[in-house]
Amino acid sequence: MSKYYFPAIFTKEGEGYDVRFPDLEGCFTCGDDLEDALYMAEDVLVCCLCDMEIEDQKIPVPSDLQKLKMKQGEFVNYITCDTDAYRRQYKKISVKKTLTIPQWLNEAAIVRNVNFSQVLQDALIELVNK
Repeated sequence: MSKYYFPAIFTKEGEGYDVRFPDLEGCFTCGDDLEDALYMAEDVLVCCLCDMEIEDQKIPVPSDLQKLKMKQGEFVNYITCDTDAYRRQYKKISVKKTLTIPQWLNEAAIVRNVNFSQVLQDALIELVNK
């Protein structure tokens, strides 16, 4: 799964907001104002969930907004994120792959100045997006 939503509790602190995710231990942030807090909440959520996916940790079921208890001056809102989209945008580290193709195909591609890496990437992107 790559698309998630989790409730975030926003607490007013001066001009800014503290944000915490009650379902995700250690997942919290803050923002200078509400707009910044919403942006930072999405950013920290996607980072936490990517780490959990990488470490093969179980992603908890999001709490029901109606069942969360707020303190004075707090409000709750769902924050959404897409871990696959995040990886596509920010995790552009290339890895080396070794492959084998017929010699005649290699020679024909070289004559045409084919970029082997780009062709493979394009084909794999098309394949995984089907």
